[in-house]
Amino acid sequence: MSRIYVCGLGAVSSAGWGVGTLRDALDRGLCLPSQPLEHPGSNKPLKARVIPGLKTRPAFVTHPRLRRASPITHYAVGAALEAVGWLQKNGEGPCRLGIVLCLQSGCVQYSCRFFDEILKDASTASPLVFTETVFAAPASHVATLLDNTTMLCTLTGDPSCFLQGLSLGAQWLEEGRVEASLVIGAEEINWLLADALWHLDRQAVLSGGAGAVCLTRDAAKSRGVELSAITAAHTYSPQNSRARAACSMRRQLPPESPGELLCDGVGESARAHAAERAAWQDWTGARISPKRILGEGLMAAAAWQCVAACDAVAEGRFMAGNVSLVGSNQQAIGARFTRADPGHPQ
Repeated sequence: MSRIYVCGLGAVSSAGWGVGTLRDALDRGLCLPSQPLEHPGSNKPLKARVIPGLKTRPAFVTHPRLRRASPITHYAVGAALEAVGWLQKNGEGPCRLGIVLCLQSGCVQYSCRFFDEILKDASTASPLVFTETVFAAPASHVATLLDNTTMLCTLTGDPSCFLQGLSLGAQWLEEGRVEASLVIGAEEINWLLADALWHLDRQAVLSGGAGAVCLTRDAAKSRGVELSAITAAHTYSPQNSRARAACSMRRQLPPESPGELLCDGVGESARAHAAERAAWQDWTGARISPKRILGEGLMAAAAWQCVAACDAVAEGRFMAGNVSLVGSNQQAIGARFTRADPGHPQ
């Protein structure tokens, strides 16, 4: 990375709307309460950590493109507006904005609704619902709302994909294609996801929401945080197990130093996260595990990790924040954010 700065952060999580609520929940360190999730036609116990509703209806929901949008779009928009809002308060908004929206499951709620209509009577299934089932829908809505988008891309994959989104956004900046890159990770809650997660990890509690990181090359607009490194993507294969990939990622990040934070992707299951635990077993410094507190937010959880790390550095609590992402089925990848004085590149 070459002089890539963080100029804005946004978050929507089971702690509430805004980076402040995310920070407060992580500081308390207490697992947020879960709620039962109804599973149609089954008595299987499912639960989730849901996103609290806003006390007042947000203005963005009245936008024509968002009137029928799924919750995942609302979460992505909420995080995006918060991230670019900080940038606009501290200088003119970018003329050329790039958006990378990362998803793992996508618009599950509307997909379930559409297929339910198809099974009941295909001739009456709403074509208005269908458009909200595709992976590119949330990114399209966010771009329309922000109305100054030059580059737009949707990435799908396991949670490690979020750091690839940051890498792509940084590449656009280095190539001069955009003046700011907004990278978003988002997911929504649905019984179908909770059921699938139950089969893979009985201890995990599903959650949803979004996280956003806005990048720039303009040091004057920085929040005092620089994206200093993203490791190589260590993909899984018969020759490269998850444990080996996690250790390879760990070796590419600097050794532990005083005043640094580790923001990992470890959740509530010891077995599911054994590889990541082993890779970081020598870390003795400050550590945050957002999934333990907020729930298994899939791609949103990966975004929360980066937001939490950047926020901690921006608040002056740590000199650096390291992010570890050992994906569920693709790759292990890490990132490092370091302190940089606003307006004064290191």
